[in-house]
Amino acid sequence: MGNICGPKDKDKNESKKSNNIDQKIREDQLEEENKAKLLLLGAGESGKSTIVKQMKIIHQQGFQDEERKKYVQTIQSNTLFCMTNLIKAMDKLGIDFENSSNKDFAIEVVQSDNLLECHEKVKTLWGDSGIQEAFSRRNEFQLYDSAAFYFDNIERITDENFVPNDQDILMTRVRTTGIIETLFEYEGINFTLVDVGGQRNERKKWIHCFQGVTAVIFCVSLSEYDQNLFEDSAKNRMTEAIMLFEEICNSRWFADTSIILFLNKTDLFRKKIKTINLNICFKDYDGGCDFDNASEYIKDKFLLLNRNPEKEIYPHFTCATDTDNIKFVFSAVKDIILQRNIKDIGMI
Repeated sequence: MGNICGPKDKDKNESKKSNNIDQKIREDQLEEENKAKLLLLGAGESGKSTIVKQMKIIHQQGFQDEERKKYVQTIQSNTLFCMTNLIKAMDKLGIDFENSSNKDFAIEVVQSDNLLECHEKVKTLWGDSGIQEAFSRRNEFQLYDSAAFYFDNIERITDENFVPNDQDILMTRVRTTGIIETLFEYEGINFTLVDVGGQRNERKKWIHCFQGVTAVIFCVSLSEYDQNLFEDSAKNRMTEAIMLFEEICNSRWFADTSIILFLNKTDLFRKKIKTINLNICFKDYDGGCDFDNASEYIKDKFLLLNRNPEKEIYPHFTCATDTDNIKFVFSAVKDIILQRNIKDIGMI
């Protein structure tokens, strides 16, 4: 028996199949347009992990009580680490204690591994002018940015009922190792934020994250122009960031990828620039101890590293510990991504 379907029926079936395929392609395309993979890069201590925490606070449900309690030990360890480093720095810098009896306190603190056992001594030491002098020279050794915050809140963070608030968690320093992905939805876009460790021995892992990236967010610490690397005490942190950004910005991997530059830690930079001139790092800088002059100089320094005249770099001044600032900046990041998606499908 012959085929009962005539040519017209066959054409209808083929047309229906074609329409279904086109519909599936449009649906897949729409789904892809609503996805964005953001890769967080930058040297160690630039504030990348703080940005990740902010995304959890702003775009997820924030930190639940059980999660907050897990930060207690880290916060207390950070505090003890900071005081121990200050004490050791005093010895290296030849600084004496104002009160000689504080030497005994210092020995006990250095030998302790539990802040709860020595927090009163830490509080007393923080008030010693010798410790304060060492703190004023903290660019000469390694100290967390949050040290003063910890010491000023020592009573609260050692209370037996202490539950860290958002600011406590944002101030906490935990070195990032490996690759950490954070998923969240914002105004119809499903974001995957990828954070990888910024210290030198972690950077070999970066290459594994380079495929399918919508945008790179590169973090730079403005305030570290007079500090050296944790992993290389002879290398200036700002110089390292410049070298790293030039490499990323001009990489073949990111030839068609949006690069968003976060010039971070504006709060610390605003304080530091008043007393430490930027020309300690950049000999040709002549803008004096002025925040606007210095921050614009650094911004231009980074933008000039881009060797592709067709490629636009999107700079933003940020304070990663300021939730309102990060909300505002991330809204701009979302607009950049939407504009890029529209451009990619040929609508502009």
